[in-house]
Amino acid sequence: MCGIVGAASHRDIVPLLVQGLQRLEYRGYDSCGVAVHAGGGLGRARTTSRVADLLTQVSTEHIEGQTGIAHTRWATHGAPAVHNAHPHFSHGVGELPSSQRPPRIALVHNGIIENHESLRTALMARGYVFASQTDTEVIAHLIDSAYDGDLFEALKTAVAQLHGAYAIAVICRDEPHRVVGARAGSPLVLGVGQGENFLASDAMALAGVTDQIVYLEEGDLVDLQPGKYWIADRHHKRVERRVRTVHAHSGAAELGPYRHYMQKEIFEQPRAIADTLEGVEGIVPELFDGAEVDGQPGASAYRVFEEIDQVLILACGTSYYSGCAAKYWLEGIAGVPTQVEIASEYRYRDSVPNPRTLVVTISQSGETADTLAALRHARSLGMAQTLTICNVATSAMVRECKLAYITRAGVEIGVASTKAFTTQLAGLFLLTLALAQSKGRLSEEDEARYLKEMRHLPVALQSVLALEPQVVAWAEDFARKENALFLGRGLHYPIALEGALKLKEVTYIHAEAYAAGELKHGPLALVTSEMPVVAVAPNDALLDKLKSNLQEVRARGGVLYVLADGDTHIESSEGLHVIRMPEHYGRLSPLLHVVPLQLLAYHTACARGTDVDKPRNLAKSVTVE
Repeated sequence: MCGIVGAASHRDIVPLLVQGLQRLEYRGYDSCGVAVHAGGGLGRARTTSRVADLLTQVSTEHIEGQTGIAHTRWATHGAPAVHNAHPHFSHGVGELPSSQRPPRIALVHNGIIENHESLRTALMARGYVFASQTDTEVIAHLIDSAYDGDLFEALKTAVAQLHGAYAIAVICRDEPHRVVGARAGSPLVLGVGQGENFLASDAMALAGVTDQIVYLEEGDLVDLQPGKYWIADRHHKRVERRVRTVHAHSGAAELGPYRHYMQKEIFEQPRAIADTLEGVEGIVPELFDGAEVDGQPGASAYRVFEEIDQVLILACGTSYYSGCAAKYWLEGIAGVPTQVEIASEYRYRDSVPNPRTLVVTISQSGETADTLAALRHARSLGMAQTLTICNVATSAMVRECKLAYITRAGVEIGVASTKAFTTQLAGLFLLTLALAQSKGRLSEEDEARYLKEMRHLPVALQSVLALEPQVVAWAEDFARKENALFLGRGLHYPIALEGALKLKEVTYIHAEAYAAGELKHGPLALVTSEMPVVAVAPNDALLDKLKSNLQEVRARGGVLYVLADGDTHIESSEGLHVIRMPEHYGRLSPLLHVVPLQLLAYHTACARGTDVDKPRNLAKSVTVE
């Protein structure tokens, strides 16, 4: 989502700031900007184009400075427009019109300020003029109103009045070589350099600049200058935070032979699965042990698994669908009752907590605001046993959960998640087996068989990827449509949901997924020759039921596109297009069947000419509610 980069140095940091924004581009954004302290005042450049255009603008306008902040914005309050882009200025109040006063405060912000309307009204009454529709500009004016020669003190006064989520970086005209920041509900890290220091919303923004990272904690405020920094906690007491060596990967990965990152990441799935399973020699709870903290061993998964008798999964979007698939595994193999909740809904309803619940969060970034809030809510209800399946070992999700399994998908740049999803499924299947073992439900024979199947997954995925030419032929049909239905049964219903989501995200085709048995309970009314129907048809216990559902579609003139296992005896004919999967994969079949659906979305998007890696209105890491 939104990205922050800030720096206090003795060199021109504008190229560094812009480079940091480029490393965060994969998150999605609709405007960007930079502000620096230069020539005794504040200079700024903003655009609703890409970061490359911002670089051209700062070069043309000769914007240089040794202290500055930069931002990529994903619009929440106010449309994507230059006047709503960050950084925001505060020109203070005075006798001269606001446009004739030099700016004193420049600020960038991730998050949402919930009480911005009442603050705006109060500030306007004091004479502050607003140039944007954003909640962010309120913070800039609030800091200016509290400023009395010390920017850090003004920040402390301002954030005490904020309700909501924020990560903030601020510079002041009157204090060169100083950047201050604060975080509550949105991530912010401090980068420690040699004679220079940095702020960023993600350590990736600082890749190649410094690998010495401090993860600021909830409520922290930070004051940094070129040769020093200090941190205060939520009670404004000076604190020391651990400096970690973080080898962040640059988001500017090479595309190689691929047209888009989404395609590249689809084809990286065999390697990603192999990396995620690397070192798994047997099924033991220790695979999920918590990380060591300050020299102390992490929590023991063995002890936690002994204490729990049910699972609650919290996630959003694609991660939620991986949790829905895991429910079938956890109940069918481990025999553990499992509930899957949309994180953004969970904490806003009355629920019945059980202290013997294992709360499992799933997130690619580990910074998903809704999922973090749901995790904290679950803990507040007395459910202390927590575990995360996450792709970023240094994320807030990993730090806040007792236990963790780190998927090794690598950096995922395309906004539409692909390899993160399949590696989540791999991690969740391992969790299922570990819980089954702890509950005495996993025999040695079953363990050996499942491990063998998992180790074969990379090879099986390569065979599925070889189906790409057949999927391209389907995509040519879909590119001319505006609606589509996806069907699945049992374990493959969540895969149908994920297939529909992928098509929506990157092609802008309206797509819905249904449990196939629900077709006759309403959705069948939508079926015509103009409504393609995609069905996931593995050779499992529900195959005959699914075949009946497919006949219902054909009888209404619908056109079917079926992903069928080889021994399902579903053959292509008029109005029935079949892609035959290379092999039946039992419980792990979802990891294979989702890949053609990813390819279908990708190639349909290419045929329609959409921005595949940066679909409109979407962001990679959703750090606001």
